[in-house]
Amino acid sequence: MIAVIVGIVFVVIIGIYLITTYNSLIKYRNWVKESWSQIDVQLKRRHDLIPNLVNTVKGYATHEKETLEKVVQARNQLISGSPQERIEADNQIQGALKSIFALSESYPDLKANQNFLNLQEELTSTENKVAYSRQLYNKTVADYNIKRESFPTNIIAGMFNFKEEQQLTIPEAEREVPTVSF
Repeated sequence: MIAVIVGIVFVVIIGIYLITTYNSLIKYRNWVKESWSQIDVQLKRRHDLIPNLVNTVKGYATHEKETLEKVVQARNQLISGSPQERIEADNQIQGALKSIFALSESYPDLKANQNFLNLQEELTSTENKVAYSRQLYNKTVADYNIKRESFPTNIIAGMFNFKEEQQLTIPEAEREVPTVSF
């Protein structure tokens, strides 16, 4: 009789452990999805701001068409694809936006234009939010992967097919220290 009770208690404890562990893996996986959504929101915000910026700059820098076309092309690539592909398009946009902001040095009237200054401030704010969202995403992915790979949770993660999530990375070219010269 005692052996049966001990057996039932053991099965209940194992069942509670399985349920708790499974639910915690679900929670972490959903945090990863939610943190990607935060990046997505900021990328969409940037996507919406870019046409306004491009139109403002067009009025001042009509012969800088190539730079503006690169921005629009990268913006269009940002809408679809995997998270890593979208981040690559995002990196292209960052480079193109730097070129647009450099144009303001060549066009003093553009630097003084309130619309341009407002859009530049909005994009700077958005860039900061994108950077923060990327950091949050990578931290959330790291927490999920640590949880998923830790013993004995890894057994349950394997049983229920919880896959490893990939952190966002930056291209090798952007790892180089920028050169500042006067």
